[in-house]
Amino acid sequence: MKAVIFPGQGSQFSGMGRDLYEQHPEAKRLMDQANEILGFSLTDVMFAGSEEDLRRTDVTQPAIFLHSVALAAVIPNLRPDMVAGHSLGEFSALVAAKVLKFEDALRLVAQRAQAMQAACQEQPGTMAAILGLDDATTARICQVITAAGNVVVAANYNCPGQLVVSGSQRGIELACEQLKAAGAKRALPLPVGGAFHSPLMQSAEAALAQAIAATTFSAGICPVYQNVDAAPHTDADEIRENLVRQLTAPVRWTQSVQRMVQDGATEFVECGPGKVLQGLVKKIAAEAAVSSATV
Repeated sequence: MKAVIFPGQGSQFSGMGRDLYEQHPEAKRLMDQANEILGFSLTDVMFAGSEEDLRRTDVTQPAIFLHSVALAAVIPNLRPDMVAGHSLGEFSALVAAKVLKFEDALRLVAQRAQAMQAACQEQPGTMAAILGLDDATTARICQVITAAGNVVVAANYNCPGQLVVSGSQRGIELACEQLKAAGAKRALPLPVGGAFHSPLMQSAEAALAQAIAATTFSAGICPVYQNVDAAPHTDADEIRENLVRQLTAPVRWTQSVQRMVQDGATEFVECGPGKVLQGLVKKIAAEAAVSSATV
């Protein structure tokens, strides 16, 4: 069985999507439509923007979503048996599963990015990657720090031995110190604009909930393995609720891949910019075939 997976923030690069735009009429149509919906030329930034331009949350998120969906639209016989996306990538997965229409998903992605940007300004925070320590130890130390008044939580379960924590600036500083003392090989602060997938995104969750409530969701044509519970969903109401919770809940990527394998996935195809997810899948499910979606 084939699992098609979609990347999230961090996979962007200058020049992304240009070949799709120039070589495939359907990709060009979607990208032109996106520029119209957003009210600015996203493709100009994707094709020629600097790394700094592309790092802005309100640009990064729509750009990765658009690249992923445009690529999926022009691949013959993609036909996933199941789909999943890492954080932002869940929106691309929902389009692939026909839960959301392209234009509705793009609007939600843009609103999500703006809400997250606003939450970052209201509640400043950051994230760090913790390498070489078991998940249980990381989670326990985070709980102790948070209980003492500095928010820090497990945010991304990326693969065994790689977990990203998220929280206040001081919470992350304390976590890096204490997790290294507990045996982590490395604790690396990440160059991100906020504490994503943590309680500090509460205001963004509230804003996104309103937008999601006003958007039409349909039953999926294949299961979507969602970040919040790593379980397969096709019911529109369940998917909608999980998508709202995703902003403040951890991304359970390790568990999602394990569950897809358990449910019969033997092949994982990454559809979007970069190869980040392929590397993670290889560490989670070494027996699975892993590849990039190519036209």
